[in-house]
Amino acid sequence: GVDYALFIVSRFREERARGVEKIEAIAATGRSASRAVLFSGTAFVIALTGMLLVPDTILRSLAAGAVLVGITAVAAATTLLPAILSLLGDRIEALRLPFVWRGSGEGRFWGGVISRVQRRPLLSLVVSTVLLLALALPALDLRTGSAGVRTIPDGYASKDGFNALERELGVGTVDSAQIVVEGDVGSSAIRQGIEQLRTELATDPAFRNPEIETSPDGSLAVVEALVAGDSRDERSVQAVERLRTEMVPQALGSTDAEVFVTGETAEIVDYRNLMESWLPIVFAFVLGFSFVLLTIAFRSIVVPAKAIVLNLLSVGAAYGLIVLVFQQGVGNELFGFPQVDAIEAWLPLFLFSVLFGLSMDYHVFLLSRIRERYTETGDSSEAVSFGVRTTARLITGAALIIIVVFVGFATGELVMFQQMGFGVAVALLLDATVIRSVLVPAAMELLGERNWYLPRWLSWLPRYSIEAEDEPQERMLVPQDP
Repeated sequence: GVDYALFIVSRFREERARGVEKIEAIAATGRSASRAVLFSGTAFVIALTGMLLVPDTILRSLAAGAVLVGITAVAAATTLLPAILSLLGDRIEALRLPFVWRGSGEGRFWGGVISRVQRRPLLSLVVSTVLLLALALPALDLRTGSAGVRTIPDGYASKDGFNALERELGVGTVDSAQIVVEGDVGSSAIRQGIEQLRTELATDPAFRNPEIETSPDGSLAVVEALVAGDSRDERSVQAVERLRTEMVPQALGSTDAEVFVTGETAEIVDYRNLMESWLPIVFAFVLGFSFVLLTIAFRSIVVPAKAIVLNLLSVGAAYGLIVLVFQQGVGNELFGFPQVDAIEAWLPLFLFSVLFGLSMDYHVFLLSRIRERYTETGDSSEAVSFGVRTTARLITGAALIIIVVFVGFATGELVMFQQMGFGVAVALLLDATVIRSVLVPAAMELLGERNWYLPRWLSWLPRYSIEAEDEPQERMLVPQDP
């Protein structure tokens, strides 16, 4: 919501500074900034809608809330905000902060950066890409799971109780692994298999006190054993996976009984598998629809392809840094983070949706300004330079606002929120600096006119796009000569 308001108000102030009358300035803002906000908000909603596909109540509730916020923010920015600007007019400049630079919207610092990038675009592209790929490399070791009691800070009653139980009994939690055997459990083969399973659990250091209970009608048996340590530890997860893939098949695989392994740890294993199986589906859904949307918005297939690749680089860098800091423990103490065995199972999917949606905001803002300038001048290189210079302070400020919000999560005590806050903050920082100021202009400088390539078979696409506000109305209204 702050992003969209900043973008529209900034454009209105720019139009007024050029001497455009108030109502026409609002109209010009609507044809440019408001239209960009509409496409940007749609891209954000698409990114978050991907989480609605996943059959998980937590992710669906998070996605539903974020989608509603996105729709409301776009509606307010495109209807309520222009009305407020009409009422306030130049009074929007009232109560300005003293000692703050009041120059034009072009940032001198970013102007210097973009000029250097455009002088050596290939070198800038290669160096920044290698940097982001290096940051993403640790993501190859990503392990997902769930934070247990062990990750809670010392001093909490639950953590103290866990430590006492584990110290005295070897079991910190009372969650058990339950092997449910359904069939004729009174038969010799199944009974022998159940007894073999109980014996193996008794000798396995990952389990404690296995017990067998049979239903009165003899159709069901449960072998139950406590999980050593914390039931959410990676050690416990691996023990239950071994129970499912090795111990149960060896003991009961030759019988006709149906066997199910359940319990707290088994639920974590299944939840992790659920997230991993849906991650590529969500990726395909979000990337596919985003490509279509940006193709319509910019009437180009190169711009959306490039935007998607660059956004994936920032997401990959976020994954890598989370693994490096939390899982591998590199620099975690500098931030006050604990080292953990695994990253939260829901986090990769959540981070992808949120980061892709937020990053697409900045890309649409920047590219819409570049496209607008290119339509006016026909000079691709100058349009890229102008777009970066005029949006630099705005995008950097908007990104810093969201970074501060997520840093608040990172300074909490629960490791799942620390991972989420850190991941979003570093990704947006990279997106607002390396990607927006180096990668985007370098790639667009190298591609030149090819940035706006649209195949002839897509020429039927509607011109209600980012570029449409700059085209003379007569060109769109007068029919073509047969």
